[in-house]
Amino acid sequence: MRFGFQSMVGKIERILLKHPKDAFISQENINAHWKGFNYLSAPEYKKALKEYENFVELLKKHIPEIYFLPQSDKTGLDSIYVHDPVLITVQGAILGNMGKKQRQHEPPAAGDFLAKLGIPLLGTISAEGRLEGGDVVWLDGQTLAVGRGYRTNEKGIRQLRQLTEDFIDELVIVPLPHWNGPEGVLHLMSLMSPLDRNLILVYSRLLPVSFREWLLARRIRLLEVPDSEFETMACNVLAVAPRKCIMLSGNPFTKKMLEDENVEVWEYRGEEISMKGAGGPTCLTRPIFRL
Repeated sequence: MRFGFQSMVGKIERILLKHPKDAFISQENINAHWKGFNYLSAPEYKKALKEYENFVELLKKHIPEIYFLPQSDKTGLDSIYVHDPVLITVQGAILGNMGKKQRQHEPPAAGDFLAKLGIPLLGTISAEGRLEGGDVVWLDGQTLAVGRGYRTNEKGIRQLRQLTEDFIDELVIVPLPHWNGPEGVLHLMSLMSPLDRNLILVYSRLLPVSFREWLLARRIRLLEVPDSEFETMACNVLAVAPRKCIMLSGNPFTKKMLEDENVEVWEYRGEEISMKGAGGPTCLTRPIFRL
């Protein structure tokens, strides 16, 4: 099993998913728990299955190997969003410690499955440290940007720095805004999605000025998501290779902007699997190996 990458844009060769049949389980389970997980409304189970199958078929066109986390009685609806509980590095997996308490059992469940694939464990964020994968962005092979918000705290970032100090030159902490408060979800990747080595899709209105200026100083071009499409997660796109991405349908202005920049775009419908749980295509996926 080849694993590890320190890029958000290299061609994905292996990826980890979790099917809604193993996360949502049933309509009865959804109805019992969606409010506790702070979903916008209850996903419709049968529609979610159909949406997800279409999403997987799209991934299969670009990614050779796809693995699925199994059902676990210790995890809930949010376990469909496999990006958050674990990070993959060139030296192994790092298990997060979730800022959302309903997700606390997801990292060990993911770690058990990755171990069966032969991926070593580099470390675990523990004790009072909090770290979710949606707050961690590789800007290049030696540079990490980490969002400090309600899901990821200073102690978690400090532990991440210690675990990666042998192969990371720079870790940039990005303060995140209050936005919709601690019960909402706002990761750093809610505000930025790398598309190529020097091209990032961003929603600058919620980015710190210092971080935005830092990106520009690195000669990174920023493509600005319009206000009208931020809530529909236009800023959350999955790069399957440089300038090749998958995004949620219903964001025509952002799609055209990307295509005008010679970015190939494929869309999926995600009313049930993305919009209601606030998790876009990056959230639904955890790359295991990128070229």
